[in-house]
Amino acid sequence: MKKVIYLALLGVAFSQLHGCAAVVVGGAAVGASMATDRRGVGVYVVDQEIESRASYNLTEAFKDKPVRFDITSFNRQVLILGQVADEEGRARAAEIVKAVPEVRNVFNELTVSGLPSLTSITNDGTISSTVKTRLWGDDRTPGTKIKVKTEGGIVYLMGLVTKAEADAAAELASTTKGVIKVVKLFEYID
Repeated sequence: MKKVIYLALLGVAFSQLHGCAAVVVGGAAVGASMATDRRGVGVYVVDQEIESRASYNLTEAFKDKPVRFDITSFNRQVLILGQVADEEGRARAAEIVKAVPEVRNVFNELTVSGLPSLTSITNDGTISSTVKTRLWGDDRTPGTKIKVKTEGGIVYLMGLVTKAEADAAAELASTTKGVIKVVKLFEYID
């Protein structure tokens, strides 16, 4: 009788999870990503925390300003992309991110300009996706171990790679349609 009740409760529980497929698949993807990452699990988690804290701190500090921030942390090095109204805001944003615990280095690539159009943001997303796909499909690069971010047609590459992998990744990125420039922010393991 206990088995029947247990199975019935289990069935009810699973029936409530139908909307959670994305969570399960997303969790599996994160687990797979962590398993193939050259950073340790601890550093991977720290990078996620840095991104969250930096994004929150910047949002709070600039809540009344027309700004846009995109924060990426890899091996405790942080790339700041986006737009601010003036040089003072640009410098302030870098200081706010540097103050986040565990941050080793900040690459401040904020531009002093107005906010980009939805078309520009979409184009940058398409470029990033295309570069990632090309990296995954090329045997010379560890595509799953390289972070790709694009802002205004400029592609930023981050990861723990060999010099040969970095050169191959930069070459693939630079020959992708729409790419204006490639910036290598790699750390080398050789």
